[in-house]
Amino acid sequence: MTEVVETNVPSNSNVEEQKIENNPYAYLDREEFSSERFKISIKNLPKYYGVNELRKLINDKLKLASNKIKFPKRNSPFVFVCFRNETDRENGMKTINGYKWKGRILSACEAKPAPDPLVKRRNEKEDDETDAKRIKIDERPQEERLKCSTIPLWDVPYEDQLKMKQEEVKRILVKLGNTLKHDNPIMKRKLQLQMSSNNQLPCDLLDIRYSDQQDGYRNKCEFSVGKDEETSLSTVGFRISSYAKGGVGVAPVQNLRHIPEEMKVAVKMFENFVRDSSLEVFNPEFQTGNFRQLTVRYAPKQLMLIVGIHPQTLEEEKLEKLKKDLVRYFFEAEGKEANVTSLYYQKIIKKTSNEDNILAEHLHGDTHLEECVLSLKFRVSPEAFFQINTKGAEILYKSAIELSQPTENSTVLDICCGTGTIGLCFAKSCNQVLGIEIIAQAVADAKENARINEIENCEFFSGKAEEILNSVLYRVKNEDVIAVVDPPRAGMHQKAILQLRKATKIKKLIYISCNPNAAMKNFVDLGRRPSKTLDGEPFIPVKAVAVDLFPHTKHCELIILFERWSDVDV
Repeated sequence: MTEVVETNVPSNSNVEEQKIENNPYAYLDREEFSSERFKISIKNLPKYYGVNELRKLINDKLKLASNKIKFPKRNSPFVFVCFRNETDRENGMKTINGYKWKGRILSACEAKPAPDPLVKRRNEKEDDETDAKRIKIDERPQEERLKCSTIPLWDVPYEDQLKMKQEEVKRILVKLGNTLKHDNPIMKRKLQLQMSSNNQLPCDLLDIRYSDQQDGYRNKCEFSVGKDEETSLSTVGFRISSYAKGGVGVAPVQNLRHIPEEMKVAVKMFENFVRDSSLEVFNPEFQTGNFRQLTVRYAPKQLMLIVGIHPQTLEEEKLEKLKKDLVRYFFEAEGKEANVTSLYYQKIIKKTSNEDNILAEHLHGDTHLEECVLSLKFRVSPEAFFQINTKGAEILYKSAIELSQPTENSTVLDICCGTGTIGLCFAKSCNQVLGIEIIAQAVADAKENARINEIENCEFFSGKAEEILNSVLYRVKNEDVIAVVDPPRAGMHQKAILQLRKATKIKKLIYISCNPNAAMKNFVDLGRRPSKTLDGEPFIPVKAVAVDLFPHTKHCELIILFERWSDVDV
């Protein structure tokens, strides 16, 4: 009888799997699209150039079909440009090589794809020869790491949080004042007088404002579906780290104080559904699995769930069964505990720049939520923007009205109006409201919100502000025009700022920013001296106030009232 001896030698298949798992370029061999396959490097760039300048050169002037432009750092002597296919890449190199820009002869060549950051990080951790000081491993408990990434001020007394935010706003305004003094000599004397008598602030700054509800204030959250690093169980929660930093683990959210209890119950119920399902959670490294995201929107006695699924190769019959199972679970079975009133399904695949957003499919219950702000009712659809802190939003809009001081003869121009919340809140304080919004569905919601509240002095228009602002201004009935701007986190497109400067009818401008640092360029461009590219008299900051919509985080909203320079008492 021959004795069988077991060894620890891995099989060939296991060895191959290990090689793939440790290969930071394995993603290039998978079916999903990656523009890293078609990347070039542009070298010999000028010492000084603007990011937007370079984008315009590549996309507008040279008309190259670039998919992505990657800047290693500001004013880097080289950049990476990605394309969708080999033909576009070859055309990009041919066009750029030898092209003269700002006195420099540009060159272009093929660039090596970037390694998968997750695999790279994993390999570094496993490499015994790696410098331990260079690889920083966060050994804090998972719950603490999650709190620090989502609500970093969770253990700071709220009064101290407010002081920190007020000081940060002061720093931003001082920077704005110093920049405007340098960029607009006309304003310099007035700004110097104001800053010398006001602790270096270029305008009056009111005390920070806040709601009496600091916990459970979020009315919307987007939760990831993945694996818990500690238990390896399928979990619905937030990612502890980013993919770029080498982390894909998802941690539970039950101990996060900014999420309402109603949301936490819904998350737990959905998590149970996921764990009992035969479908897998989404794996961002290999782009496999189905359960990807859960969006929860909450209003008093209302709860909307939007279940995000990557269908992969699932047959239509299985997808239809999944939808029916979701309805049955949340409206007839164990999931009833979540008290869901509106259920949606959304197909979420890998995002690409040319892919249209896939609207959510209504499965069961109400089609909308209804929010109430300043005694007005607002219909909220799955994709609609609505401030994530309803009580804080009331204070925000009251403050905007207070700073702008509209009269019965004022026209309010609501730019980036979304579903019309700001404009409709202004409506009873002014003669006319004209709203502009790029998203057509949001404009439809705004019109419906005006109808629901029986407000007749509001009109809403769909389009880019920089393209339709002038035509909308023809509808203005009054000389007193107040523009209210509440753009996305990154701020307004510069073309829109240029149009606002040119629109001489606008005497006051309220800028509401959730990221004042990102909006700084907008602030400065509003106040720059007139030039070939900046027509019209500039705007000068007159008054400001911060509103804390995000307790336990480092963020707050900043409202700045700007007035047209020619109308300011010098």
